[in-house]
Amino acid sequence: MTDNTIALDELERDALTELVNIGVSRAAASLRKMVNKQVILSVPSVEIVTRRSAASLIGQRESESLIAIQQQFEGPFSGRAMLIFPESNGLSLVRAIVGDEMGEADLVDMEEEALAETGNVILNGCLGSMANMLQHTLKMSLPDVRRGDSALLFEVLGSANEESFVLFLYINFSVRERDIRGYIAMIMDLPSLEKLQQLISVFIERVMTETD
Repeated sequence: MTDNTIALDELERDALTELVNIGVSRAAASLRKMVNKQVILSVPSVEIVTRRSAASLIGQRESESLIAIQQQFEGPFSGRAMLIFPESNGLSLVRAIVGDEMGEADLVDMEEEALAETGNVILNGCLGSMANMLQHTLKMSLPDVRRGDSALLFEVLGSANEESFVLFLYINFSVRERDIRGYIAMIMDLPSLEKLQQLISVFIERVMTETD
């Protein structure tokens, strides 16, 4: 294994991308019920990188402060999931959810709660459906909202565990005609990531057996 990735073969990578896309489309359906408007979510790319690389990837793309909604997950593979937006996109998302008619002061008051709820819906929908398709369940903690730059969110300063990897997804949102970009990051240690890789292999075998 190189120092910046865990090796997935092409079939495993395709299966992981498929699982993620199904998870994200389930999350979009849940969000659509919440906002009562069309929600489109897409995942143009899925990568496995170190924490430092993930922080660097976001840092290069985003110059403003970031908002992250994070939840711990536990099960056959465990870790911390984060839904990350540039700050202005986070406010835009809240406005899309609560509606344009709300005043600025009320919007700020509601921002934290609306972000936490949105993160909860998206992360639960995405991870829950991925685990379900792998025939397992995950236990998710309550969401909490953090702000800061990418180095802070990924805790790469000083004592970052180099054996910690990130399943890193770019996501594009469209809610109420607003285009909002963000990221989903699942931080896992090596044993959890290897367990996920095993479950993906079992999933591939199962799908191939069913299609024979």
